[in-house]
Amino acid sequence: MTTALLDAYTRTDTTLPTPTVQSHAANLTVLPGGDLGCVWFGGTQEGMADIAVWFARLAPGSTVWTEPVRLSEDPTRSEQNPILFPAPSGALWLLHTAQRGGDQDTAEVRLRVSHDNGATWDATRTLFPATPGEGGVFVRQPPVVLPTGRLLLPIFRCVVTPGEKWSGDLDTSAVMISDDEGRSWREQPVPGSTGLVHMNVHRLHDGTLLALYRSRRADHVHRSVSSDDGDTWSEPEPLDLPNNNSSIQYVPLHDGRLALVYNHSSAADATDRRVSLYDEIDDAGGLTDGASTTTAVRQAPSAAFWGAPRAPLSLAVSSDGGHTWPLRADLVTGDGYCLTNNSRDGLNRELSYPSVTQAPNGDIHIAYTHHRKEIRHIQLTPRVG
Repeated sequence: MTTALLDAYTRTDTTLPTPTVQSHAANLTVLPGGDLGCVWFGGTQEGMADIAVWFARLAPGSTVWTEPVRLSEDPTRSEQNPILFPAPSGALWLLHTAQRGGDQDTAEVRLRVSHDNGATWDATRTLFPATPGEGGVFVRQPPVVLPTGRLLLPIFRCVVTPGEKWSGDLDTSAVMISDDEGRSWREQPVPGSTGLVHMNVHRLHDGTLLALYRSRRADHVHRSVSSDDGDTWSEPEPLDLPNNNSSIQYVPLHDGRLALVYNHSSAADATDRRVSLYDEIDDAGGLTDGASTTTAVRQAPSAAFWGAPRAPLSLAVSSDGGHTWPLRADLVTGDGYCLTNNSRDGLNRELSYPSVTQAPNGDIHIAYTHHRKEIRHIQLTPRVG
């Protein structure tokens, strides 16, 4: 780790107003008017039907976020993993998932559109339904617009073995491709991506598309590339960066470097593990008694690993197109306890699910989950001189 990485910036921390017991999975976007927009999901607990999408914004130069507005209203599904996307048409898109209880194999992707920069919104519609035999469809990372106008939306398929509940073991990644501004889409799977999700894609200066992945096995961040605008992808390969089966996000900086925010931990740092992500939700969709407790189990090495510490929250920088990440600094430290999703009793201490973007003025903005109760924001402003 090096502190020199952060010496080039001044840092400002803010906390978003979050009105729910649990808040998680923030995504940041610089809005067309210059505000910083943030969406996340909040409610009682991930997988519960009261989980909904929330939206707040931060004006340039301000340290006070607007009061959050609720943007989803389905009382039968858990609405998760929101993304704000300023579309080429000038509209602002909200993408998010919607699933029944803890069953990610039932998830579909929904779309809501604003034509006035988020002041009002059209009705929600289903963009990608769950497909029988192919599993639920999830998003986490923002779409990419290529110079040709092509849109790429990274997804992952939540697949189950017939007769079993979803566990994450068989999830695979793909990109949805649209060449008509989102009116129609085709799916391009990533070969060799079983167990690799949250595909995060950007176009590099040489035209190559670089994708980084979260690993369900909690071993390493993985990397794959496309040289034909997403029509084909190399099989993902591990990087010399740990991953704990939690989300990552990177962004190309104005100077050509890549900035990645992630948890510098893996299964190797875990002394215990969870049975599954949703082992605290009963068959009726409610919280089980003693929902803060978990049971350690022995599973196959290829199985999804749940429970590795979600801390520290770290920043890494690459100058060679994402092959190596020699500069690293911890942004927030803690024990990262996440053997429970329980926010009701305040037991979860994860520092996770980062989102990172760079504003036109060069400021780097990072949002993350703090203990499954708050969304916090870090602004890194380049020092002058």
